[in-house]
Amino acid sequence: MGFDQIIDRRDTESAKWHYYEADVLPMWVADMDFRAPECVIQALQERVEHGIFGYGFIPEGLKEAIIQHLADYQQWTVKPSDIDFISGVVTGFTHAIYSLTEPGDGVLIQTPVYPPILKAPAYTKRQCIENPLVQTHDGKHEIDFDDFRQKAASGVKLFILCNPHNPVGRVFSREELIQMAEICLEHDILICSDEIHGDLIFSGYQHIPIASLSPEVADRTVTYFAPSKTYNIAGLSTSIYVTQNPEIKKRLSNKFSMLLGCPNILGLHAARSAYQDARPWLQDLLVYLESNRDYLDDFVKQELPGIKMWKPEATFLGWLDCRGLDLESPHTFFLEEARVGFNEGMDFGMPGKGFLRINFGCPKATLTDGLERMKTALRSARLL
Repeated sequence: MGFDQIIDRRDTESAKWHYYEADVLPMWVADMDFRAPECVIQALQERVEHGIFGYGFIPEGLKEAIIQHLADYQQWTVKPSDIDFISGVVTGFTHAIYSLTEPGDGVLIQTPVYPPILKAPAYTKRQCIENPLVQTHDGKHEIDFDDFRQKAASGVKLFILCNPHNPVGRVFSREELIQMAEICLEHDILICSDEIHGDLIFSGYQHIPIASLSPEVADRTVTYFAPSKTYNIAGLSTSIYVTQNPEIKKRLSNKFSMLLGCPNILGLHAARSAYQDARPWLQDLLVYLESNRDYLDDFVKQELPGIKMWKPEATFLGWLDCRGLDLESPHTFFLEEARVGFNEGMDFGMPGKGFLRINFGCPKATLTDGLERMKTALRSARLL
């Protein structure tokens, strides 16, 4: 599928490749440096040839393709009436906070977490209630259920779940999901689940949508996902949400509908092609990403003493624990000395202090370049 091909993105309006100076290798923003599936590119080319781009309408077959995808990959059964569309997952969970809670209400999140989730409660004038994930001796992040239960009992109205978790790479187990769901049901807390990485799961793990646990949980949940991460088409601004509760659907439909962006006509067209025809590409992508993950894990262990990484179960993102280097700012050090741009760990909340997020969704040669730059910088600073 050409995943080894290095494609120059610097003159393509790419946020990832334009943010830093030209000699900096960007390994931060969570889009991949791979061409989208050829079937998607061809579908877009055919649509562009038509030459007229009006307001979008859900294309025939898109919902059916999504339903089949969810059934095959996640063993989740939904109906066409459960599915709606929005311009982005961030827009979606922010809209859910506005629609399903009131100013001053508590919103529960699990840190370290994707920065827009971390910031969304304050931006919407809600209280951000943190349930920090805890690390085991081997670096795995787990849920502190005593703290979760205590925070849930404090009057929280909405829990934002990130599963698979960004940035720590966890795929929460059925037992973990059941326990979180039961606590939410006990305290009448709605669940907003960001499952945008739900298709990017590595061998030995299975993504379980929390809404699929039981009808009772589904009745309290709205789930957001997209083809954007799965098929590397983030710029087309087309995302999906599923809720099986008509009252939640009504509240989401009524609130701020005129302020929300709609998926554009090209994004909808691309989404249909991706879900219908791009399975071979996705299967090959998963093999390639898993190989990159394993290479990254081995390199960190063998060549970068002072840095630790727990091997992620999903996503194309690694969470690098740089606290052993005793650097005031690992982000600044590697940017200035290695000319590699990462996500700053503190952007994911206080538990991210001393960490960096690395994007390994790139050709292996690019990944190798970034890691070798890190190794050289550490050696020059006598930190190896």
